[in-house]
Amino acid sequence: MSRDTGDNLDRNPSTNTAMATVMDIYLSRRSVMRGGLAAAVTLIAGTSLGGCFSGADIRRPAGPGEPVTGNAARSGLALGFDSIPGSRTDACTLAKGYCARVLAPWGTPLNRNAAPWKPDGSNTSVDQANAMGMHHDGMHFFPINGSSDDGLLAINFEYIDPAALHPAGPTTDVNGKRPVEEVRKEINAHGAGVVRLKKVSGRWQVVDNDPLNRRFTTASRMEITGPLRGTDHVKTKYSTAGTHCRGTNNNCGNGYTPWGTYLTCEENWPGIFVNKGTRPEDQRRIGVGTSTGQYKWESAAGDSTEEADEFARFDVTIKGASATDDYRNEASTYGYIVEIDPYNSSTLATKRTALGRFRHEGCAPSLPVAGKPLVWYMGDDSNNEYLYKWVSTAVWDAADANPADRLATGAKYLDQGKLYVARFNADGTGVWLLLDVATATTGGSTLGALYGDLPGIILNTRGAGDAVGATPMDRPEWTTVNPLNGDVYLTLTNNSARTPEKVDAANPRGPNRHGHIIRWHDSDDQLSFNWDIFVFGANAAGAADINRSGLTELNQFASPDGMSFDSRGVLWFETDNGESTLTDYTNDQLLAVIPGLLVDAAGRQVPVNGENQGGVRRFFVGPNGCEVTGIAFTPDNRTLFINIQHPGNWPVSEDATEGAFEGKRVRPRSSTVVIQREDGGEIGTG
Repeated sequence: MSRDTGDNLDRNPSTNTAMATVMDIYLSRRSVMRGGLAAAVTLIAGTSLGGCFSGADIRRPAGPGEPVTGNAARSGLALGFDSIPGSRTDACTLAKGYCARVLAPWGTPLNRNAAPWKPDGSNTSVDQANAMGMHHDGMHFFPINGSSDDGLLAINFEYIDPAALHPAGPTTDVNGKRPVEEVRKEINAHGAGVVRLKKVSGRWQVVDNDPLNRRFTTASRMEITGPLRGTDHVKTKYSTAGTHCRGTNNNCGNGYTPWGTYLTCEENWPGIFVNKGTRPEDQRRIGVGTSTGQYKWESAAGDSTEEADEFARFDVTIKGASATDDYRNEASTYGYIVEIDPYNSSTLATKRTALGRFRHEGCAPSLPVAGKPLVWYMGDDSNNEYLYKWVSTAVWDAADANPADRLATGAKYLDQGKLYVARFNADGTGVWLLLDVATATTGGSTLGALYGDLPGIILNTRGAGDAVGATPMDRPEWTTVNPLNGDVYLTLTNNSARTPEKVDAANPRGPNRHGHIIRWHDSDDQLSFNWDIFVFGANAAGAADINRSGLTELNQFASPDGMSFDSRGVLWFETDNGESTLTDYTNDQLLAVIPGLLVDAAGRQVPVNGENQGGVRRFFVGPNGCEVTGIAFTPDNRTLFINIQHPGNWPVSEDATEGAFEGKRVRPRSSTVVIQREDGGEIGTG
């Protein structure tokens, strides 16, 4: 989630044991085991957190006192660049020997129905529906015929900057109504897209008017599948059968599938709706407002040009005799993982409701193993919300890697299965709590008794997590899986709402202004896991209780957000920082580390600490005002795609490292940045 969207309110009413409390007990337990206060101080400083563990078999969950995994690093793998200093300029900076170019910025036409982008902001809503959206975020590269020089970039457009989108910013009339053309343009700037890219003479470019180029906006028709399909929860005036809906919004992190589809995640979507009547519990718990929508799209309702209640649907107040007479359930059609087939432009985007309804941030897949279920890991990016995972009923069949119908394969693995929420224990273990009708609640009831059936549980996913005693986390965002050993990593970006009284083992700082990255390894039966904290964000000058990983000026960071492993086992993570000591030093950044190289004397993996922190290196820094978001690789790891979201005064040219000269102002454009090595080698290593 960008720091410029969402409200960061704590809507979790539960008294579930907070992660910070778990962490306090966890550290206290370790200090007793290791010899009292001196050991505890060492642990807090981050110099030997891994040293308190003994060996572990990566094929099973480690027990208390054991590490997440043994060593896992490919022979000869090492970072091949030096960490760069921070930067505070209207330009991108990156490691020596690399170049960075701007690609497909906001407004880039995808077909001939869009006029070229105009720097005065005067492009129409039709132009915007056929062009790159605003505020690029999660993305994935899908090769054409396995090529690393030709492929499809599936990409999210998280939210909008109305001041930049319109010539003079957003307007309203004397009655407080938004102009329909502005509203349509804003609706069309959200969502997701697929764009064909080719490398020509060593440089990547958009293939204009390619038949696979397409956009998905807040108005696009989509299919509903899974437990909620056809239920009374999602029936509306638009789809009286409850099988279809319109649009996807505030798409932040992403995922993908082994059969070649894209998963886009609906995050801060509740803000576009308003309920001026009595909100049902699911709307209250997830944050639907009661006075006006974030952009006041509902105010354009009733215009003479309105088609099929395109604006009225954002007001979810009960108005008719039944759900099929109004849009009381429109918000219930949002909050899901949305599957897109990038290779087939005739298909609808599909909302996979079985994977839960909340503010989805990412959806990272586990390693596919023939004969085993498939697993995806998902964060709910709000203060004190939860970590979830989906386990398919169907076991993986390698023949499904290249199916004739990708969305039918999606139905096989994403519509039938089990949804779990995580509870972290103070001894370094954890359990996955099943969200199903028979699951017992901490109050002595069952989820079935609270919510009636599985569709009711899914609609109230957050409430179900509350009821079963899940661990409230410090804004769980992106997940990623180490391709070498299956360890799972999660960014916990920050949590200013956490108080010192509510700290726990997995969220040990309150308030947590810097964030951290946690990791775990699941048991074979998917019911338990063991975990540790891989690295704590901090400013280098922070006290031991803050700088627990021993970071220096060359790798200090705060608010880890986007994150992904490449296929070699290099972990890349990005920041969305708002902590003042860090923002005074550097803009948001991209860092890299190889977890498999951070080992103790016995060769066992350990977290980042004061002795090995040099393995975390700053690779890239974005321009002033930006967030570095999204990450994707070509199959040969010779091209890295990242996104620059909400820059202040950038870009000024195709060269991403060129800044605006003094006094010059440009209309900022979120963009994808293409990074390549000047010698054509693999990114990051060498």
